Amino acid sequence: MKPRLHPRGMALPAAIFLLVIMAALGAFLMRIASLQQAGSAQDILSSRAFQAARAGVEWALYQAQRNGSCSAATGFSPGGNLADFTVSVTVSTTSYTEAGTALRLCAVTATACNQPVAGACPGSAGTRYYVERQLRASFPY
Repeated sequence: MKPRLHPRGMALPAAIFLLVIMAALGAFLMRIASLQQAGSAQDILSSRAFQAARAGVEWALYQAQRNGSCSAATGFSPGGNLADFTVSVTVSTTSYTEAGTALRLCAVTATACNQPVAGACPGSAGTRYYVERQLRASFPY
């Protein structure tokens, strides 16, 4: 009579295999969640940079209406929720005649960034979470 052989040691390799698979899946899911959070933060910064650049254009429009001239290039730091951003504003003027009427046009470029170099935008684009938005507008004054 032959002795019966019982399979032994099969549960341990299966358990180790499942443990490794579950750990790899957990690490993958953590990486995806981290990337999603970074993307969301970048999206929020982008929206805030857009609003800061828009504030720069509106500031230049206000200055032109108040002073009756297209003011020189300047920059400012908006307050409130946009205090992390610096806005650089450049302006140029154009005069032309249309249908016998002399017109003056003010062209404004507002660049907003969250990491300026020497207090002006554009900043250091190679850094993490750097955001820059630029808006251009033209209006008669």
